[in-house]
Amino acid sequence: MEYNVKDMKLSDQGKLQIEWAEATMPVLRLIKKRFLREKPFAGLRMTACLHVTTETANLMKTLQAGGAEVRLCASNPLSTQDEIAAALVKHDGIPTFAIKGEDNKTYYKHIQSAIAHKPQITMDDGADVVSLIHSKRKDLLKYVIGGTEETTTGVIRLRSMAEKKVLKFPVISVNDADTKHLFDNRYGTGQSTIDGIIRATNRLICGTTFVVAGYGWCGRGIAMRAKGMGADVVVTEIDPVKAIEAVMDGFRVMPMEQAALVGDFFVTVTGNLKTPVLRQ
Repeated sequence: MEYNVKDMKLSDQGKLQIEWAEATMPVLRLIKKRFLREKPFAGLRMTACLHVTTETANLMKTLQAGGAEVRLCASNPLSTQDEIAAALVKHDGIPTFAIKGEDNKTYYKHIQSAIAHKPQITMDDGADVVSLIHSKRKDLLKYVIGGTEETTTGVIRLRSMAEKKVLKFPVISVNDADTKHLFDNRYGTGQSTIDGIIRATNRLICGTTFVVAGYGWCGRGIAMRAKGMGADVVVTEIDPVKAIEAVMDGFRVMPMEQAALVGDFFVTVTGNLKTPVLRQ
């Protein structure tokens, strides 16, 4: 079996973490039981480019239970849990290509390895697999039935491809599902972003001015969590309706050139491809 992980000695630790996470994923457990009986993906090859974490590990195991031949690589090297990658290889026999902190060259090498089995279904978080297949591995297009995309940035890329008539297979926007943006984006991203900031800076959130750029579902969740921790939250938003909503939710709203003068923390959650240049 092909794989590339940091250290296989971490596999037993990863197995315990995956099992612990499964205990808080009751819906996926029910789906897994159904998949074990029905095998809806029997004979299908699937490539997943997602965050290699305990949650993704349980998703991969569920797809495997449904009969799929799954390969996994990391959509974000910074979020990869090396022990989880090792556990998927050793204990579940899932070819995994992910190393925390991998460089750009290794990142794309891992994607190439993940699509080497000629996937029929792709699962993306950022559209890198779809983009690579369309640009450098067009020979694989004939095998692909369709795919899924999990995040706003990837959806923007794919819609641009669709508008230009260059997207060669259908892709389901998981990000548009109510259970994704209403819950995962708002509550999951809201909590994990604040957690990441605290771990990285060891700063007290309370009493600071916390600027949130963008008031979509992720922005709503982050602003909510920052406010709950005692921050003075400022929102920047170019959509007037969302800006009014932020005001109604109790936040100050202003242009970024004003917020830049007063903010202590800045979190960008817009999904934009380019960062606007501030006026001097």
